[in-house]
Amino acid sequence: MKSPGLLLPILFAAAMAHAQDYLNCQFVPGWEQSESKRQYAADNLYDYKDGSAEGYLIYGFVQMRGITCKSGGDTLVIDVSEMSDADSAYGMFAANRDPSLPIASIGMGGQVQPQSASFAKGKYYVEIVVISDRPDSDHTPVLETFVTRMQERLEGRATAPEALQWFPKENLASVRLVPESVLGLRLLKRGYVAKYKQGQAFIVLEASPESAAAVLKKLRERFDGASPAKVGDEAFQAKAQYLDGICIFRKGRYLGGYTNLSDPQQATSQATQLAAHLP
Repeated sequence: MKSPGLLLPILFAAAMAHAQDYLNCQFVPGWEQSESKRQYAADNLYDYKDGSAEGYLIYGFVQMRGITCKSGGDTLVIDVSEMSDADSAYGMFAANRDPSLPIASIGMGGQVQPQSASFAKGKYYVEIVVISDRPDSDHTPVLETFVTRMQERLEGRATAPEALQWFPKENLASVRLVPESVLGLRLLKRGYVAKYKQGQAFIVLEASPESAAAVLKKLRERFDGASPAKVGDEAFQAKAQYLDGICIFRKGRYLGGYTNLSDPQQATSQATQLAAHLP
């Protein structure tokens, strides 16, 4: 019988092998690994992504693992980014998806196109890009197989963030996670912003009702002529430069509101509907 000291390295190696089995070129027959697997952390991601690295870092990037696969004259570049949490991984996907195409039921959400695929599951954001000497070739079946096999092996949540369901659906155009300075206001550190045919809504989750109340107080002090509004636990409405009619409310530890509407009263009316959807 092996001693516990001898078993530890074996278990660690097995865990590492399991963690890496989502990077396998042979998920589709005819594809082979063409170079060593790559790995990048936050401090050297610029070596790989150069000008686009900042877009990963603001979403809580932890590390990236990747593999390159070849079949004949075609190449697949597969990168799996581990983010700080599932919301950040979904936010990364939402920020880079094609807004003209629907979101498929792949993990928390994904898209497969003829030359590329992406999806988020748990705290992982996956990108697959085809490099081919035939620019109009359709690699959809191959990409769908890789995506299916990979998402089966990645751990974590396979449902979209709950916050997406809190925004009223009527006239909703898009929802995305803003990783910092929601509405361009540093006090609103991270939250979801929904764009509508008219105006936009936002939701920010603070650590506690007390911290949310403190942020709301500071926000109100920023807007001249702000007046109280009856939304949630407390709220104010105002007319603001660049934001037009605005209403910001607090409900428990949530901050939310509407902006870019014709007048503050219209923003308050819409904010009342948003507050009713929050837990």
